[in-house]
Amino acid sequence: MTTRFDQAPWAAAGVQTVQPGVHRVPLPLPNDGLHAVNVYLLEDLDDDGGIVMIDGGWAIPEARKTLEAALGAIERDPGDISHILVTHIHRDHYTQAVELRRLLGSRVYLGAGERPGLEMLDRLRSDQPVGSLRTLRAAGAGELADRVEAMDHGGYDPSVWEAPDRWLQAGALRFGDRELRVVPTPGHTKGHVVFLDEQRGLLFSGDHVLPHITPSIGFELAEPGGHPLADYLDSLRLMTRYADARLLPAHGPVADSTHTRVAELLAHHDDRLARSLAALGEDTLDAHAVARKLAWTRRAVPFGELTAFNQMLAVHETAAHLDVLVLRGQVTAARADGVHRYTRMR
Repeated sequence: MTTRFDQAPWAAAGVQTVQPGVHRVPLPLPNDGLHAVNVYLLEDLDDDGGIVMIDGGWAIPEARKTLEAALGAIERDPGDISHILVTHIHRDHYTQAVELRRLLGSRVYLGAGERPGLEMLDRLRSDQPVGSLRTLRAAGAGELADRVEAMDHGGYDPSVWEAPDRWLQAGALRFGDRELRVVPTPGHTKGHVVFLDEQRGLLFSGDHVLPHITPSIGFELAEPGGHPLADYLDSLRLMTRYADARLLPAHGPVADSTHTRVAELLAHHDDRLARSLAALGEDTLDAHAVARKLAWTRRAVPFGELTAFNQMLAVHETAAHLDVLVLRGQVTAARADGVHRYTRMR
């Protein structure tokens, strides 16, 4: 049985029909503050009657059971899933896609920019966020990096980190006489992509545009590098070059306007840039020191009250904001003893 959006919280188990043939299914996440990840079932793209699924969920038994129940509610079964289009490589989006391919023969697609991270996983045989740990140490958070490294990351399971069947580039992805536009949106990860259904005015946004929260920036499996926040801001502005579309995110409810939420996210980062500059003040500080001066989340939680994992995300975001301030000529950066330190331009 389907349920309406206004009758249940967005993370409640069940099927929410966005429009005929397009269904949102929240799948559970283990011990995760995000509560659930949305996957989308598209019934009318595959000429052979199969289902195109957008994002795969986390490979845990509860997610598989929830997905099977949702398919049953629309009188389908898991064997109908022909293609799984994944927005990015994070565990809660990718791992169940690989598991479903092994069980059902579904074809898995992933953005080409995620290839270095997946290849690094295969080399290291570990799912520790090696790139992120290096970013922490360069931000002056060596002790925090040690704590995060010592955490239980779930163990490396090579069976859920296999390569996709196809690496996606920008352009049209055709299914019979219908198509989805693949739009690379680096920032949350280097290889993040969104899927735009221009005919129906729907954007499957993954973690790029979220309705209630701002996605983390630069939490990478691959080597750190580049300017993830600058990339993210450019990727947000890119969304406004397309006609406005309903927002179908990976976390949170469907929203009516992508453009409205993009404007809010850009304004949020303008505010965080100003706050980061103010926290730097007249001192020379590393990103960890600046992060400790800032409040976090919509509840303005002090840095010290965050979990180690969320402290890591906070330091990453602070470093990203400081690097954008460097690009804008408002701050200078110098490296000594492996740590980047920032000074306000005078």
